[in-house]
This record gives sequence, structure tokens and C-alpha cells, in this order.
Amino acid sequence: MNNELLTIALAEPSVIIRSGMAVALKRIPGFRIQTVEMSTLDTLHNYLRLHKPDILLINPVFWGYVDIIALKEDTSNQHLKSMALLYASVDASLLRNFDDTISIYDSLEQIKEKLDRLIESPAPDSSDESNTLSLREKEIIVCVVKGQTNKEIAQELFLSTHTVISHRRNIARKLEIHSTAGLTIYAIVNKLVELEEIKKNMLI
Repeated sequence: MNNELLTIALAEPSVIIRSGMAVALKRIPGFRIQTVEMSTLDTLHNYLRLHKPDILLINPVFWGYVDIIALKEDTSNQHLKSMALLYASVDASLLRNFDDTISIYDSLEQIKEKLDRLIESPAPDSSDESNTLSLREKEIIVCVVKGQTNKEIAQELFLSTHTVISHRRNIARKLEIHSTAGLTIYAIVNKLVELEEIKKNMLI
């Protein structure tokens, strides 16, 4: 590993564990690590919407359960590498979508090995991905086709209006479709909605 700066978003509600982990990460040889500490989900979401850290190190039961895939989609960070921060036993099913785990009982050498492995792992092939819609984007297309406003979509999908607008920009870029009529045709052709459903909405 070269000495390039590595940004790690560290999301953990306990200030003692969070701060201790930040100090330990900065002591790992071969890395220049900058940590950004977060103690609430709102702070984490806002940070990930504005920034692209190299790694997210997060307590997998951070204020409940963290759906890492939904978090990546909602913040447009599809290529974010994620590590679960463990200090108690956690159901293995909660960890299946993480790239790796770090235990607070790991030595610096073990953490270094995991970071080396994570950084050196190839990024997912994005040749098709730039044109592939996420599940969330498909949901938003259906809402748009039904005539819902950004505010209504945000309320239905439990997102912020800003996130809905970001998703709609991504949809327009990926599909190169910039009108509701175009999205309607796309949704029908790709079986996201039924033609009868569109006709029904037009009559309402």
C-alpha cells in the first residue's frame, strides 16, 4: 500500500469506541488515514450525499439496523467500500452486504491486512452499471409516471426531496431521457408499470 491519503467515514454512536478507533487507524503503518467521525444517522446521510470517502466503517446496528445497500443507493455512493465495526456478536445475516469486518479486538497488524485487502480488491465492473438502474431509481420512475411530485415521492419512499432530485438526475443521465412522456414509454416497455395502470391514472 502506498502512502496516499485514505478517507474513512467512521459511524459509531459511542464516543469512546469511535474516538479510540480513529486513533488506532491513524497509527497503522503504510497508511495516511483521515477519519471523519459521525454519531447520528442524519449526519452520516448528509456527509455521504456531499462527499465520497474511500471506506465507510460503521457499527452494523447503528441506531437500529443499517441497510448498507439502501444507504449506498440513497446517497449515490454505489462504489463505497464498507466495513462493519464489531464489538459484540451480530447476526451473520446483517453482515452479508459488507465488504469486510473490523473487531475492536483486532490488532493493528490485522486491521492493516484487512485494509490492504480491501483497497487492493478490484472495483466492480462499471461498464454496464452506468446505464443500469438501481431498485430505488426504478421505484422513483414508477412514481414519476404516476404523476407524483418530488415532495410526494419523497414522502412515499421515506427520502428527502433533495435525494429524490439527485436520483432523478441520475436516471436522466443513465437513460438519456429528460421528459415524463419518455419515462412513461420506458416504464411500459420495461414492464415497470402496466399500460392499464397508466390509462387509469390519466382518467383520475
